[in-house]
Amino acid sequence: MTDEIRQQLYAVRAEVGKAIVGQTDAVDGMLIGLLARGHVLLEGVPGVAKTLLVRTLSRALELDTKRVQFTPDLMPGDVTGSLVYDTKAGEFEFREGPVFTNIMLADEINRTPPKTQSSLLEAMEERQVSADGVTRPLPDPFMVAATMNPIEYEGTYMLPEAQLDRFLMKLVLDLPPREAEIEVLRRHASGFNPRDLGGADVRPVMGATGLLRAQAESARVSVKPEVLAYIVDLARATRMSPSVKMGVSPRGATALLGASKAWAYLTGFEAVTPDHVQHVALPVLRHRIQLRPEAELEGVAADAILRSVMQQVQVPI
Repeated sequence: MTDEIRQQLYAVRAEVGKAIVGQTDAVDGMLIGLLARGHVLLEGVPGVAKTLLVRTLSRALELDTKRVQFTPDLMPGDVTGSLVYDTKAGEFEFREGPVFTNIMLADEINRTPPKTQSSLLEAMEERQVSADGVTRPLPDPFMVAATMNPIEYEGTYMLPEAQLDRFLMKLVLDLPPREAEIEVLRRHASGFNPRDLGGADVRPVMGATGLLRAQAESARVSVKPEVLAYIVDLARATRMSPSVKMGVSPRGATALLGASKAWAYLTGFEAVTPDHVQHVALPVLRHRIQLRPEAELEGVAADAILRSVMQQVQVPI
């Protein structure tokens, strides 16, 4: 592993910090998602910089980005692309949708019906789009960064379980603390314009080639057998919780492994430790468990259940 690539990632984090205040966990979560070749779901009330985070990260990485505003009338072809008749050629041709990019920003993904949400399944899982019997690969690297409002907000739809399971992590962006909010206003008072990242001096510092190299190095982080067993034990423990109707699947355990390796790499380790697993467990697993109705009525949160599970599972020494 090379410190040069890791230092570039730290530089990316610093560039994002020029525009984003008080959301360091979300910034790290996005980097983990990219390193693990996963997709990230960003949940938070309007105005906590979900969209700005994605745009700023894309600029710092010098990656192509396309934004789709998900609305109730959005059709699957509006996302993946569709066949369009060319009158001059007298035949149909495929017109690529906005999913053909490096980072697709799916803004307010839960404001569109499940049918359109599900149009992303093939792209997220197979990194390709099929139309008219032809399979078209997506660019590499590729990530879906989706923002969503809390489900209690009017005009939102539940994301299908199959869709949720394709997201490596669900990051919750809370309202910033008072000091961070004052810093946000100070920057705006000094002329910061979130629509002009160049004016905020956010510079490209890495590029697609460097990111692909970082992904390959992250994948080579080693994992001891006892840590693998610990990840499996965590997943199995969620299935036995009395508050959980459906626990973490083997796919979820695999996602936890990938995110743990990415976090170990980002923090300068050559092997995954239980601390790395615990650090990423909540964002990787919180959207992969289904609570029993009685637990939901009692107001039990998924994060609280996962914390309880982590306290019960023996940690390898």
